[in-house]
Amino acid sequence: MADFFDVLLTQRAARTLGPEDVDDATVTRILTAATHAPTAENSQPFVFIVVRDPAIRSAIGVITAGIWEGGAKALEADRLTPSFLRNVEDGAMGGIAAAPVLIVVCGDTRLTFPQAMDASVFPAVQNLLLAAHALGLGSTLTTLPTLGDGLAETLALPPEVVPLAVVPIGHLTKPLGPPRRAPVSEKAHLNRYGTPYPPALP
Repeated sequence: MADFFDVLLTQRAARTLGPEDVDDATVTRILTAATHAPTAENSQPFVFIVVRDPAIRSAIGVITAGIWEGGAKALEADRLTPSFLRNVEDGAMGGIAAAPVLIVVCGDTRLTFPQAMDASVFPAVQNLLLAAHALGLGSTLTTLPTLGDGLAETLALPPEVVPLAVVPIGHLTKPLGPPRRAPVSEKAHLNRYGTPYPPALP
């Protein structure tokens, strides 16, 4: 098993994945890691829909592409570099839906209060992403398909279960370089905003 910090510091979004299958034992192992994330009051409101059916994956792809072309791309065009925009577009326009497994992460509104839902579901998504990476697989987090009602209808979700994210799981088609992250010194402050952390050595 890979070292925890090696996994944590090398995990990256993979928006194009190969068609080779990911077996149920591996998916179950990944989902088990997801269910061990913390939740408000141990409510565990996450619900995972494992989508293997090609027709349903294709339908999710159509939903994603429609949202991307229907306004999401225009919103991102001025925010992302051209290469980053192309990468996101490749995923939105078919790369994500082509993965052999899509895990739709939902929240059961009967199990926690609305203000705690995201905080009780997205840690599970992070565990899922890290577990997939630790097992040598690619994944990414997207919320595009959850905008609108199409995804809930496609998956026949009851009204109490709301989709929050879609995570494709699959084999990488090419190695990914190291993630680009700002140093801690640009993101952390000591005691009050504006005081550098870590503090300067005497």
